[in-house]
Order: sequence, then C-alpha cells, then structure tokens
Amino acid sequence: MTGYGAAEARVPLAGRDLRVRVDVRAVNHRFLDVRTRIPPALTEHVAALEELAGKRLRRGRIEIGVRVDGRLEPAPVLDVGVARAAFEQLRALRDELAPGEPMPFGLLSSVPGLFVPGVPEEGGALREALADVLGRACEAVDTMRLREGSALAEDLSTRLESMRAKLAQIRHLAPGVVASQRTRLRDRVARVLGDVDAPLDEVRLEHEVALFAERTDVAEEVARIGAHCDQFDELMHATGPAHGRKLDFLLQELAREVNTLGAKTPEIEITRIVVELKADIERLREQVQNIL
Repeated sequence: MTGYGAAEARVPLAGRDLRVRVDVRAVNHRFLDVRTRIPPALTEHVAALEELAGKRLRRGRIEIGVRVDGRLEPAPVLDVGVARAAFEQLRALRDELAPGEPMPFGLLSSVPGLFVPGVPEEGGALREALADVLGRACEAVDTMRLREGSALAEDLSTRLESMRAKLAQIRHLAPGVVASQRTRLRDRVARVLGDVDAPLDEVRLEHEVALFAERTDVAEEVARIGAHCDQFDELMHATGPAHGRKLDFLLQELAREVNTLGAKTPEIEITRIVVELKADIERLREQVQNIL
C-alpha cells in the first residue's frame, strides 16, 4: 500500500548548523525494494538507512530522499609546511633574478595544494540524527498505510456482504427453478398433444424433471462460494504478515465456482445475480492487488 512521510532535524556540527530532511515514499510491491537518494558526502550512511527502513516498513517499493541544508564538508586547512617552503623558494628565486624587488605575498595563492581538506568530524551525531529523522518519517508512512488499510478492509467487507446477500437470493430462487421447469414441460406436452386423446405420462414427466434438477442443482456451488467468502473474511482479519497471495487464490476459486453456477442455471434472475457476483469478484481482485 502507498504511504508518504517526512521529518527533519537540526544538527550542530563544529560550529556549522545543518538541517537534515528525510522524505519517504512507499508504493505497493510484492517484496521489499529500498532505493535511496542521498548527498555524496553521506554515502557511508546508505546501508544503515536502508536497513532501518526495511525493518520499519517490511515490504513495498520504498524511496528515501535525504536533503541537507548547510555545508557538510569541514573547512579546508592551510598546509603551513607547503606554504613556508613555497614562499622560501619564491624569495630565493627573487633574490637570484631581481634582488631588492618586492615580492607580493599573494603569489602563494597560485600554489597548488596549499589547502588540504579538513579532518572530518566523528559522524556519530549525524548518524543518530539521520536515524531519528528516518524513523519519524517511516512512522508517518505507517500511519498513512494504516488509514489506507482500514479503508481497504472496509471496502472488502462491504463487497463480501454484497456477495453473501446475492447468495441468499440464489438460495431462495433455486427451489423454484425445478417447479417452473415442471410447469413448462407440462404446458409444452399439452400443446404438442393438442386435441389428441392421449394421457400425459406422469412418470416420464417426473423422470425428465429429475434429470433437469440434477443438471441444474447449484447447492454445492452456493455452499462452496459461501465457504470461500468466510475464509476470505478470516484471512482479512488475521494478524501477522499480509495474506495477499492467499486472498488472490481464493478469488480465483470464487470466480471458478460462480462461472460453474452460471453455466448450470437456466433461470434468468439467477443469471442476472451471477453477473453481479462476477462484478463483485472483479472489484475484490482489483483491491487485493494493493496487498499482494
């Protein structure tokens, strides 16, 4: 499921006031996939940040963005030894070529390597700040995910109740299908016989009705669909890791049973309900894709 969180903190380092901000975006993904965008000076912290995000968020495609306002690198330091040696050599060359001529001190600025990078500070404070800011951002992502999950669970429950109501309609209509077929067969035979003086073979009629009842009996499919709905509901409210794969499998089984039910019944009203059941299953499948 999707989520977004952001947090920031002030980090004082050797007189420099840094402000660190972390943005975390999460979208649905079957596995854990963490990607980090971070300033080059903080590359050493990438592994720790990704490990922390993985423990907090567990799954999904996670994008972590780190931004730092302020100078991360310590101030460069003058290499006094290089400066002295360069100045002495320049002065010796001046004395040799143009004795008495003034020598601008600014000449030293063109000497390469005169300044060296400052000694980096111990990164403990920055590391702790990054962990704290990332943790708060992940907490915000979790909060958004929980809100989305609650809305998703409510929608899934509503769909399941809709399917159960439709199954109840089918149970109510199913017994009348055989009775309607018996009436249709009786009327058809009466029309065929017309004025012919021949008795109606009740035994043959009931035999045909029995065959029809056997072919169109949907009690087994209705029972299995109801059981699958109950199991879907249990998995939805089960604790622990997401059961998206199991829910998706149950939806495949539900679709198979509903297709069989639709193929077996000739009743127009039941066929209409079957079409609505298929629509419910498709909506459930679309929602379950968010938790696969």
